[in-house]
Amino acid sequence: MAQFDRLTVFNTVIEDGMVPLFYHADMETAQSLVGALADGGSRVLEFTNRGENALEVFRALVKYCAQFYPQMIIGIGSVDDAPTAALFLAYGANFIVGPTFNPEVARLCNRRKVAYMPGCGTLNEIANAEEYGAEIVKLFPGNAAGGADFVKSVLAPRPWSRIMPTGGVTPEEDNLRQWFSAGVTCVGMGSKLVRQDWIAAGNYAAITELTRSTLALIRQLRAE
Repeated sequence: MAQFDRLTVFNTVIEDGMVPLFYHADMETAQSLVGALADGGSRVLEFTNRGENALEVFRALVKYCAQFYPQMIIGIGSVDDAPTAALFLAYGANFIVGPTFNPEVARLCNRRKVAYMPGCGTLNEIANAEEYGAEIVKLFPGNAAGGADFVKSVLAPRPWSRIMPTGGVTPEEDNLRQWFSAGVTCVGMGSKLVRQDWIAAGNYAAITELTRSTLALIRQLRAE
């Protein structure tokens, strides 16, 4: 069962402006990554459902966060269907993120009042997802779907839409400036933040520092 209600999840995502995401099959490594992100100031984490061990690792991470990082809101990503969503909800997912929009997942999450951020790549998909209650839609893949210019074009006639690009988002100032100037609500960031070379080297301090500096940069860009 979700520890955080839907309003808390959405408000935290909007306030932070960034949702870090990663997958790792090794439990100890995953725990270290949670600590690195939390120490850097992130209050939200998307663990992606991209490996055979994902459910077991996720279940253990939920318990780990509850004990050591109770402020961390952990959700599950790469969810395409309602049965998979229901399974992860049973193990404590606080939000669901999908690469695509699935109305059955939307209905399930609405019944449980759990945040659902579906993947959309066109204006029609965004409008359809919002009709099913999607408060924030994931623009995916963000760069291939049109980038910042697409976001501007969508928000011109639909300023109420809240968009989170994932894919093509980096911690560099120029990149983040383009996205936030275009009007995104937040960004999803994976391998450009949780870098594989740093994981391999056990350099979790670098991930912590990049998380901290990226969140600060987002705050700065929003204030401009």
